[in-house]
Amino acid sequence: MPRLSDSMEEGTILRWLKADGDDVRRGDDLVEIETDKATMTYEADQDGVLKILVDEGATLPIGDVIAHIGDGSGPNGGYPAAASAPAVPPPIEVEEPDTPLTGAVGEHGAATATTQDAPAPPAAPAPPAPPAPPPEPGQRVKASPIARRIARDQGIDLGGLSGSGPGGRIVKADVEAAVTPGAGPTVAPAEPAPAAEPAPAAPAAGDLATVKGDVRVQELTRTQQVIARRMAEAKATVPEFTLEAEIDMDAAVRAREELKAMAGEDAVVPSYNDMIVKASALALREFPRANGAYRDGHFELFSRVNVGVAVAGEGSLVVPVVFDADAKALGEIARETRALAARVRDGSITPPELSGGTFTVSNLGMYGISNFTAVINPPQAAILAVGALVERPVVRDGAVVAGHVMPVTLACDHRILYGAEAAEFLGRLRALLEHPAALAL
Repeated sequence: MPRLSDSMEEGTILRWLKADGDDVRRGDDLVEIETDKATMTYEADQDGVLKILVDEGATLPIGDVIAHIGDGSGPNGGYPAAASAPAVPPPIEVEEPDTPLTGAVGEHGAATATTQDAPAPPAAPAPPAPPAPPPEPGQRVKASPIARRIARDQGIDLGGLSGSGPGGRIVKADVEAAVTPGAGPTVAPAEPAPAAEPAPAAPAAGDLATVKGDVRVQELTRTQQVIARRMAEAKATVPEFTLEAEIDMDAAVRAREELKAMAGEDAVVPSYNDMIVKASALALREFPRANGAYRDGHFELFSRVNVGVAVAGEGSLVVPVVFDADAKALGEIARETRALAARVRDGSITPPELSGGTFTVSNLGMYGISNFTAVINPPQAAILAVGALVERPVVRDGAVVAGHVMPVTLACDHRILYGAEAAEFLGRLRALLEHPAALAL
């Protein structure tokens, strides 16, 4: 099971695009895999004959073997001997580098998703291998990502531990044994049976089935599971507070009308939400902690301003990211947000386009919602909730006139963003939208 996104812990095989025994060539599409963020197609990395080990619908952690590609020769077809075993080979702990990921995801900054300890993978009990001696001074400690995370949280020096994993690698059980003296490496439990819904009991008179009618159980997709986990994490761990404000949008309404009049027939005219994204990006540049994160007892302040835009996808909420929004022209932001939203709705959005956000804008104004409080997307410091832009009576120069007003609510992580600075940030955002010419700077 390959790692297809920065926050991926396991994947679900949706569909094999080649059959067992097919000849495949390097670059051929092999399998569709559903990750925590999107459905991705994995390509063959070599020529050969495909032997499928895992059926469609199975969910496996990263590193588990799902297929082999051999040369088709010899008594075993050129596959590893373990391929003929009826059970899935034991999982491999994949070692991650100490430095941030590079490439399409890493180059866009910190990822929005956080990893959690994956469930214990199935493995047959085996005699424990003798632990390897601690590494020499100056030598890099070999340890799994989970072991590193637990050691960091518990304040344990990995250099003083002996590893019982392959090649002397320090694994989760070694660190747990250090946390609880006298405990040895734990044996992985037997493979859990696939989660199944309990059979409904026969309804009785006045029973729940009678009161609510037939109950249809709907399993969560990988994306919905991640959303549920992260939102619960946010509400349980983030001490948030909210600030509300109303923004006079008369000047923004006039500016957009002028842009529509000047634009060509096929030109993309910036929406009010595009203006909000641009204004947020400019304000974030002036208030670094609003563009940062609280993590493990310290502040992380990001040099790039990457604004996520919440988009309603098929049965889920997806947040594609406009990278370097503070440096992009308003028209460029408008074209990019429309392209990202289209890819969300047709299911072609990629994990790199969903990672690296430093701030989020959630707009429900198009649904007529006056105001709401959005849930912070950890580890971001804040999220802006935008209500409907409405025309209503306002008082100007002592007279009641018609004006365009838009309510906004800023939810903040109080561990990094305090009341006064958050209020100043929201005030700067309001000033930029009330004087939209500043968005061109």
